[in-house]
Amino acid sequence: MKAAYFIAPGKIILKEVAKPEIKQATDAVIKIVRACVCGSDMWWYRGINQRGSNTRVGHEAIGVVETVGSQVTKVKTGDFVVAPFTHGCGECAACLAGFDGNCENNHASEDSENGYQAEYLRYSNANWGLVKIPGKPQDYSESQLNDLLTLSDVMATGYHAAYTAEVKPGDAVAIIGDGAVGLCAVIAAKLMGAKQIIILSHHQERAELAVAFGATDIVSTRDKQAVLDVLTITNQAGVDAVLECVGNESSIQEAQQISRAGAIIGRVGVPQNEPSANKLFWSNIGLRGGIAAVTTHDEKHGLLTAVLNGDIHPGQVFTEAFHLDQIQAAYEAMDECRAIKSLIKITA
Repeated sequence: MKAAYFIAPGKIILKEVAKPEIKQATDAVIKIVRACVCGSDMWWYRGINQRGSNTRVGHEAIGVVETVGSQVTKVKTGDFVVAPFTHGCGECAACLAGFDGNCENNHASEDSENGYQAEYLRYSNANWGLVKIPGKPQDYSESQLNDLLTLSDVMATGYHAAYTAEVKPGDAVAIIGDGAVGLCAVIAAKLMGAKQIIILSHHQERAELAVAFGATDIVSTRDKQAVLDVLTITNQAGVDAVLECVGNESSIQEAQQISRAGAIIGRVGVPQNEPSANKLFWSNIGLRGGIAAVTTHDEKHGLLTAVLNGDIHPGQVFTEAFHLDQIQAAYEAMDECRAIKSLIKITA
């Protein structure tokens, strides 16, 4: 089978490798239908973060179960599934508390076969972690497949920002970051009943999509002026919740400055450094968030149902589509900001 590998910053290649096989009784082998490139992949693609050369890449996919281990009963051969990046076991303390992103039995990152940008994937903890989709891929339109694909990470991660920030009906919410996660956070804030949704966006195409998703206000300025603009929009009160979808120190600092006293910042941007938290103390601001609880949000919190019912359309974040043999181009489109998110079609 073909699988994508990171070679060096700026270079992704395809290799012909052995098809994965069941190793543990809780495994499933999945034939990938759609995968994609994540904004977090850009950190090591650009050489900002370190990654070992010659390693498999990708952590978002939907596909069809090809075979399962002896302990897997939730899904069977032929089932159409979302393959969350979290691989929750459903039994440890973290999973039971609803935070499967912190599963204590997730060893997928240690598996050299774990790259989702490939024709097949061996998925660990399949009995709980996989999310079953009704029917077959052929039952869905291209746009519906795109919506379903976001449930493997980006929609659940945007939701996680709103969930950890405890967004409530009537809230004023600000979203920092207009990438795919930030745009999905707009959808999540609207689902939770936010009355005012302010997104800090510096790209017209993304701002327009944010409005389509439910944003009420766009702040296109930067730094101190952006803070002043958010405060002006909220009559100097600040917002009830901030959904931080970038991960750098300046975005966390900005989040603190636009929060009202007692607000909560939901943080899902992969952190590159740890910011000062002194203002959190002086303003009683909460800082929460982390790795999304993908299976929990998809199943328990209704994201799969919302997609199946057509209530939300997060798949619109895919603005460029590629085939697997165009993997380098898919990364380049993200790196050059020509694509909000790159879709990778594996099978028809």
